[in-house]
Amino acid sequence: MTPFERRARACQERLADADADATVLFPSRNLLYLSGFDEEPAERHLLCFVPREGDPVFLVPDLYETQVRAESWLADVRTWSDDDDPREALADVVSDLDLAGGRVLVDDTMWARFSQDLRAALPAADFGLASEVVAPLRARKDDAELDALRRAGGTVDRAVERVRDMGADVVGMTENELAAEIERLLADEGGEGIPFGPLVGSGPNGAMPHHSHGERVIESGDPVVLDFGTVVDHYPSDQTRTVVFAGEPPAAFAEVHGVVQAARTAAVETVEPGVAAGDVDRAAREVIEEAGYGDRFIHRTGHGVGLDVHEEPYIVAGSDRELEVGNVFSVEPGVYLPDEFGVRIEDLVVVTENGAELLNDTDRGWRC
Repeated sequence: MTPFERRARACQERLADADADATVLFPSRNLLYLSGFDEEPAERHLLCFVPREGDPVFLVPDLYETQVRAESWLADVRTWSDDDDPREALADVVSDLDLAGGRVLVDDTMWARFSQDLRAALPAADFGLASEVVAPLRARKDDAELDALRRAGGTVDRAVERVRDMGADVVGMTENELAAEIERLLADEGGEGIPFGPLVGSGPNGAMPHHSHGERVIESGDPVVLDFGTVVDHYPSDQTRTVVFAGEPPAAFAEVHGVVQAARTAAVETVEPGVAAGDVDRAAREVIEEAGYGDRFIHRTGHGVGLDVHEEPYIVAGSDRELEVGNVFSVEPGVYLPDEFGVRIEDLVVVTENGAELLNDTDRGWRC
């Protein structure tokens, strides 16, 4: 049994627990997760039906049939042609699966035109969201996922080391130029794309947590927030380091950097199965609050990472969600001083039986 079939069968068990009759997916991360087939959304009806019992059914345009059979474990692949009305084929599938009057969970990102056609085909059904059953599965990574995440982490580690080795050569570059170089290095190290555009925040731009990059020239002594990742076999890495490429930083920078590094360490050391996600956030936040920067830590401590670079579990204040073995998430405390600089340090961790495994292993200091 492939990992994709195992996940689909586990999804069926959760459908039974949720008293739902089926989940219906369209091109999305959920579809990739359960079927192995990866495609971008488009105007044609391409839907996967995972019923509570029996085998899943793919409904696809006939031009996709060969591709779907080659890339997916599903055997029941039904097609329609451009000369057909896909809504008739859709009606046949929901009839065969006896979904009329049932409870159907629809892919959270499904385009309205397709969900509306489902509603028209099932006027008496009760609808919900697929995340009810799929998100808990995706939150616990299996061996195949962890292998990809480890390789993605190693790839970005190698790129980070090469960026740091640039040292004083970075001074005089614009943020845009450094971002482009980072993308080149990620590809050179074996990355298969980027999950998000590199964040390069120099000097006062680093005080904006989601500053992308711009035409500001990096100067000697500038703290530079570097947040980037790459993708390996569909799974992303995500790492942040705050560095000074040359010169001496502002007077308060070394202190703030040390506080953030201590907060990251405290959070990672809190991670183990059964601990509430909110307790991990609290561990990081207490260090920063005790240092007097509590009001400058303005975001959650972390987010789950999997097929999506932001997914469950979220490491946020007040969350009582208990961590489970196989959860993967970021730990990324930060302090942001407007008009001066920012500091963020981020690693990805896997929850293990005994605590946490780090997926990043590069220097966390600020000197290059």
